[in-house]
Amino acid sequence: MLAVLSPGQGSQKPGFLTPWLDLTGTEARLRWWSALAGVDLVHLGTAADAEEIKDTARTQPLLVAAALLAAEHLPMHDVAVTAGHSVGELGATALAGVLSAETAITLAGVRGREMAAACALEPTGMAAMLGGDADEVLAAVDAAGLYPANRNGAGQVVAAGTLAGLDKLAAEPPAKTRVVRLKVAGAFHTPHMTPAEETLAALAAGITPADPTRILLSNLDGSAVGHGRDMVQRLVRQVTAPVRWDLCMRTLADLGVTGVLELPPAGTLAGLVKRELKGAGAPEIVTLNTPDDLPAARDLIARHGGTPGPRPTPAFQVVVSPAPGTFEPAAELAEGTHLRTGEVIGRVVTGQGPVEVTAHGTGILTGWLAPHHAPVAPGQPLARIGGPA
Repeated sequence: MLAVLSPGQGSQKPGFLTPWLDLTGTEARLRWWSALAGVDLVHLGTAADAEEIKDTARTQPLLVAAALLAAEHLPMHDVAVTAGHSVGELGATALAGVLSAETAITLAGVRGREMAAACALEPTGMAAMLGGDADEVLAAVDAAGLYPANRNGAGQVVAAGTLAGLDKLAAEPPAKTRVVRLKVAGAFHTPHMTPAEETLAALAAGITPADPTRILLSNLDGSAVGHGRDMVQRLVRQVTAPVRWDLCMRTLADLGVTGVLELPPAGTLAGLVKRELKGAGAPEIVTLNTPDDLPAARDLIARHGGTPGPRPTPAFQVVVSPAPGTFEPAAELAEGTHLRTGEVIGRVVTGQGPVEVTAHGTGILTGWLAPHHAPVAPGQPLARIGGPA
């Protein structure tokens, strides 16, 4: 099983898109997407310096464009899983068929501008905490009045909040923990970004998403998301919610992923996966940075690719498991029951607690697809609902 990963902010490098412009149609595509994003993606990806592409308003659409651009040269129909880190989720969501490329680029442009504007409201920042005991690190973040904005696994937590809080954390770090201040504009993935979330929510309300055509993982809790509207809501919520990349990697392991391909600018997520998923079951990893890497990427897909997750059809909705655990259907539901949108049909009991499973449309419960009280994997079909999807 193969997973394709889309990186987030901080992975960009000056000139990283330059070699891609040698491919026919690439520059024209970038100029079209530039009109949608409100920034010059050709300039930013080729001639801009590190300071210019560090600007949140520019970086976010640039990263989404880079991932989608590279994916156009890959046999994506053989990819089973997509996931992205922070703004990279927009690219992953488009690659899963939920959003068009144009919609993802437009949202990235708005997201970047609004998050940059939120950063300007008060001085805030972020710091990476490397090493230390996980519980002690999280306790120290809370004691400093900060938020755990990113939990990236492999002994890495990113704290975010006020500059005073970051100074306190640096002065009193937990044992065996190194605190590194990050060069970012503000406290992403915290309540400090609430104005940006509100603006993005208003825009996202006008989107008509499709359901995923492959397993799509969410930064919110690492779960597999089976319905497009749910994913759009999660994308909006993620602006102020922590990125749980640690849980996404846990789901990759639970799914039995054997190959991982990171899209450009690649390296950061591949490094995290390599450090977290070790041992005999470690996936083979390929980083795609230039067109010269395309043969290796296609070979990885050919050897590890397979049939994507369940595809909804016009006649039925397939409800899938959002997380690894034990499936417990709602006791009062029997086949033939008429279900309403949002009705709870059961829950998946996980190590972090129960996760509700809901119907994302109106219809008849025509059949259970998973044994009751049996272990299930993320994306595994649980029930079929007949009627309008």
